[in-house]
Amino acid sequence: MVSWEYPPIVVNGIASLVEGLAKELASDGHEVVVLSLRHGSRVHTPDDVTVDGVRILRASADLPWIPQDDTVASVASANHHLVGLATDLGDWRPDVIHVHDWHGAWAGKVLRRLWDVPVVATVHAIELGRHGGHLPPGEPTTISSVEWWLAERADSVICCSQFMRREVIDGFELDPDHVRLVPNGVRPEDWSLPDGELIEREPMVLAWGRVRYEKGFQALATAMALVRQRVPNVRCVIAGRGPYLPELQLQVDVEGVGDIVQLAGYVSDDELRRLLHRAGCAVLPSLYEPFGVVALEAMAAGAPVIAARTGGLAEIVAGSAAGLMFDPGNIEQLADQITEVLTKPNLAADLQAGARQLLSDRYSWDAIARETAAAYVAAQSRYVADTVE
Repeated sequence: MVSWEYPPIVVNGIASLVEGLAKELASDGHEVVVLSLRHGSRVHTPDDVTVDGVRILRASADLPWIPQDDTVASVASANHHLVGLATDLGDWRPDVIHVHDWHGAWAGKVLRRLWDVPVVATVHAIELGRHGGHLPPGEPTTISSVEWWLAERADSVICCSQFMRREVIDGFELDPDHVRLVPNGVRPEDWSLPDGELIEREPMVLAWGRVRYEKGFQALATAMALVRQRVPNVRCVIAGRGPYLPELQLQVDVEGVGDIVQLAGYVSDDELRRLLHRAGCAVLPSLYEPFGVVALEAMAAGAPVIAARTGGLAEIVAGSAAGLMFDPGNIEQLADQITEVLTKPNLAADLQAGARQLLSDRYSWDAIARETAAAYVAAQSRYVADTVE
């Protein structure tokens, strides 16, 4: 696997997904090697380590001779370091290369040529979707071109939701038979508290993730001005960092909710786990969400879920008994749903029970690993056929 991030280093949010899949494949008897980067993290990350059967090799992503704001050039240059990691594998060769998102596109292409094996690409999100189908000039257009190139050149493409699959097929003009649906998953045990530890739930609303406009945190900040009039002692924590953080802070100030809404910045996995077990509800207010693994994480921790009816979030929650929904950006609906969950304990308990059932039935990593392995086999068959032709 080629991944821009892998725990304990988390950059944009796919680290836990890559880890979950890699660990499950390894437990099924596959040899799994992940090529990733250190990103100058203060977290100690050995250059070559095996964890839970997965061998992880990391290279430095520090590129001082490239301007920090030139994302595409920085990523392309870092791909040289990813390819260089292959020299540490000696004579070992994989049966398939699995590239996660455009950040590893160049490395995937070079390694495909080096090892003469197929490439499977998982497209977790695309710029075209992030910008509502209309790409602005500059960096988003360039990134979209790389995404298109990766999807078109891969021997098989994986998407995590029907919503994402449709976006990729339509946006990149791909043959539908070339794009497989394999959802993401979650390990409930990763989101449980240590044995014997109990935390009482509070009238606290929790949201977290990369702070970007499309995550919709600004709608939650506005909704809290209404919720505070209905729920005594309510408070809200929005955890995460990102380019939209200054604008979000301004929204909090304008709405006059700075006393009950905390922008917590980065929180560790342990802190997030405890916040989820303390929260009266978890709100996922995204305007655009290709899959919505945050919904699965909240459910695994037992936090009642309120999600925007968009993209992958709608596929997870709609029609289930696992959460409540609201129209993206609809402040009144969001405030109503938060009020319902925080003031009706029986409703919250029903949502928790529905979430446990949903995770067990549809989003366990063992089933997802088997589906992914099937995608690998299909890619191998296609690669051999193309080679013969």
